[in-house]
Amino acid sequence: MNLSRMLKTFTVGAVMTVSSAFVQLNHSSEPRIKMPYKKMGLNSRQAAAHLLSRFSFGATPGQVDEVVSMGLDKWLKQQLNADLPDDEVNKRLEGYNTLSFGNSTIANTYLNQGQLIRVLIMQHLIDKDSLQSAGRKEYQDKLHALMEQAGYKPMQDLQRELINQKVIRAAYGQNQLKEVLTDFWFNHFNVSLTKNQCEQYIQTYERDAIRPNVLGNFETMLVSTAKHPAMLEYLDNASSVSNNNELVHKQENNVEQLRNKLQLRKKSNNDTTGEAGMRLMEQVMNAQKKQGLNENYAREIMELHTLGVDGGYTQKDVTEVARALTGWAPAPLFNNGIAKKIMDIAGEERMMKQGFVHEGDFLFRANRHDQGEKTILGRRFPANGGYQEGMEVLHMLATHPSTAKFIATKLATRFVCDTPATALVNRMADAFLQTNGNIKAVLITMVNSPEFWDQKALREKVKSPFELAISAVRATKADIQQPFQIYTWCMKMGQRFYFYQAPTGFPDKAGYWINTGSLLNRMNFGLAFATEKIPGVKLNLAALNNNHEPESTEAALVAYSNILLPERDEAENIKRLSAMVRDMDAGKKISIAANKNDNFTLAYAPGNNAMISQVTGILIGSPEFQRK
Repeated sequence: MNLSRMLKTFTVGAVMTVSSAFVQLNHSSEPRIKMPYKKMGLNSRQAAAHLLSRFSFGATPGQVDEVVSMGLDKWLKQQLNADLPDDEVNKRLEGYNTLSFGNSTIANTYLNQGQLIRVLIMQHLIDKDSLQSAGRKEYQDKLHALMEQAGYKPMQDLQRELINQKVIRAAYGQNQLKEVLTDFWFNHFNVSLTKNQCEQYIQTYERDAIRPNVLGNFETMLVSTAKHPAMLEYLDNASSVSNNNELVHKQENNVEQLRNKLQLRKKSNNDTTGEAGMRLMEQVMNAQKKQGLNENYAREIMELHTLGVDGGYTQKDVTEVARALTGWAPAPLFNNGIAKKIMDIAGEERMMKQGFVHEGDFLFRANRHDQGEKTILGRRFPANGGYQEGMEVLHMLATHPSTAKFIATKLATRFVCDTPATALVNRMADAFLQTNGNIKAVLITMVNSPEFWDQKALREKVKSPFELAISAVRATKADIQQPFQIYTWCMKMGQRFYFYQAPTGFPDKAGYWINTGSLLNRMNFGLAFATEKIPGVKLNLAALNNNHEPESTEAALVAYSNILLPERDEAENIKRLSAMVRDMDAGKKISIAANKNDNFTLAYAPGNNAMISQVTGILIGSPEFQRK
């Protein structure tokens, strides 16, 4: 073999070797699925039921058998890929126009009340003095009429489509794990409709910052949430600024020079031209000086989003992170706002030269950033780090060992049990660190662990009200024609999703959801749902049992227990519920008890009192159905 041929052969071989190694490295970032359920004493049907209870919003009739037939590994791979067609969801979401809107369209169409009042005053449609009666019904009615006249739409319409789409996706989506994780990660990076400044942006926050990243890289999701207008407004980073930078110093010098010129001109020839403009500039400068550092986001990004409360940071670190993220804000989106007009006048090119960074709806305001040196978690950040400094801080937090442990603990708490074993958490945290925050890899590590399949973990978790409602929809193949009605029942049961005010998100512990009042409300929901007394809920319960009418309430209890609660030991549950299903007034008694000390008013449809409806309702409200 001549030299050139040898080189060619070597080169081709080397390339193939390197390529093969790269592919192996790429695939090795996600462990192979090897679920040890048999070693833990479970058969394939029990394992499939458990997998569905944790990685979906509940099994549909016959789905346990489908997963067993397909193979548990294959089903899980499909869910991790999250690319199954969602024709039913798409069909039900037809006409939900706001779901495709960008933040700019939303910000200029759906105004919060403060923005609306300012616009109407500017347009001389209302008078400032009329604000004194802002709480009166006639004033609110007038405001609504003027809003429509000015071409704006009510915020409630935007919120309703946001809420309805969540119900629809969870109930009818094929990519169930993606929906479960969207719920989990939204709660982790919580924002709330209760805050006026961010309520316009929550729909795009879930759509653009959360949903695309739930099975991807943790750091990508952290950065996406950090830059989104909803988070920037919710935790006040939009108003966290510093005057410790060169641009502000130049501005102050320019104002001082202009002031001296105007004073000289006035002294020499009594010329007062420009004094009004000077006063306005001074007002702006004085307003800027009154603004300052806000540590809310810096504190929560470490305590709640990454390191955890015991993650090894100090109050000094909180302050330093806040300094590093000064100037991070939403880009001005409201066309009638002063900030948008100032930005348009300044021009994109000029701003970029000054160190501003404009990415979509995010704006790094170089003139509001603290340019000083910082030390965070023992690492020194030199002065003049600008936008990149904040990105490096996020990277440091996202890849920190404390973050790996904190995220592993939260995932294990959600998917395994309320108090996950230390060995399991450590295994998951190692996977997080080894794969630079690959969420799929962490989840696979979890299902490959014996702790996930431990019989003590089966049905150990209690469903949230949303999980309960959606699992009822899925278990009965219900047709939900008015999704908002499901939301109102979730509220009554104690979960007003998208409105949780604290940045912690809803607690993921049984003790938060279960008490005497909530149990009554859950039983009341089960009966109202199964008897079709919730408006817009349509059921065909007979079809679930192959249109076979059970001969007695006891026979119905057994038949529908097998349908609604697959692969569970039903003997004790049936024994507990037998007396209740024989009491035809059970529904009325439960409703009276649930509403006794509750002023929450719900709409009811006529419904039905069929025997299988009563039995199904009691099963849905039973403690066994509450668990997953």
